[in-house]
Amino acid sequence: MQTRKLGQTDLELPILSFGASSLGQEFRSVQLDQAIESVHTALECEINFLDTSPFYGRGMSEVLLGIALRGVPRDEYLLCTKLGRYDLQHFDFSAKRVAESVDVSLHRLGTDHLDIVLCHDIEFVSLDQIVEETIPALQKIKQSGKVRYFGISGYPMKIFREIMTQCDIDCVLSYNQYTLQNRRFAEEMVPDLKAKGIGIMNAGPFSARLLTQTAPPDWLKEPEEVKAAARKAAEYCQKQGVDLAQLALQFSCANADMATTVAGSANPDNIRKWKKWLEQPIDEQLLKDVEAIFEPVMNIGHKEGLPENN
Repeated sequence: MQTRKLGQTDLELPILSFGASSLGQEFRSVQLDQAIESVHTALECEINFLDTSPFYGRGMSEVLLGIALRGVPRDEYLLCTKLGRYDLQHFDFSAKRVAESVDVSLHRLGTDHLDIVLCHDIEFVSLDQIVEETIPALQKIKQSGKVRYFGISGYPMKIFREIMTQCDIDCVLSYNQYTLQNRRFAEEMVPDLKAKGIGIMNAGPFSARLLTQTAPPDWLKEPEEVKAAARKAAEYCQKQGVDLAQLALQFSCANADMATTVAGSANPDNIRKWKKWLEQPIDEQLLKDVEAIFEPVMNIGHKEGLPENN
């Protein structure tokens, strides 16, 4: 698996990372043996950067990931978890909770240090608190050795610009905003992030199944015209004998500015398939045809979090 350096850190990340949200049953019910096998399969495929959060499954993802990693030497994988979001409407970015959250995650994951910790979905709270309280707390924890690097994650572009201009952070994670249908992250944020040496991570190449042959979940907020274009693109790819998901994954992982792209599945077969897809060259003509389908809805997304953070 090809790797890329994350900003000014000493981390070399695989271009495809394992997203453990699926272990928290965010998309479907998951069996324990399936969850464990999916983690082991990712490591066998050299997908050794593992991303989770206490929000995923309300703790279940971290617990199952920790169980799956028992007996695996700590130097064979890199761990990223998050803090601040604990339920759909439960956010706590206070300094006290930051310290508690890191310790709980360490316990669940069965490790003495985290390679990366991200402030999770900060668009739902006042960014002043992130600047004045959360990040200073993380700086202290980083000095203690429990965390190697920290940053922020979320959806609106505004949150990245606001934080990067006021704080020193190591990295950011954007989701569903660098895909076949939405390039805003690359166009609006990546040049400035690179200029500051901030590590750049992308997540959600399939945009919550929007860019696959499978129907997206009911909670997906994209407008109907975007969903219609995705269905049309999926049908077109199917007629060419290609899964739209293959093109979506190849596209997102090809951008050298993204240290890694995070994708999740609790199905080991999917993970093996993704690795094979990345070993194949992208079909440039098919990419052009699909881009033409998405052109009328390119970069159309939705609002997320507080209005002032969009």
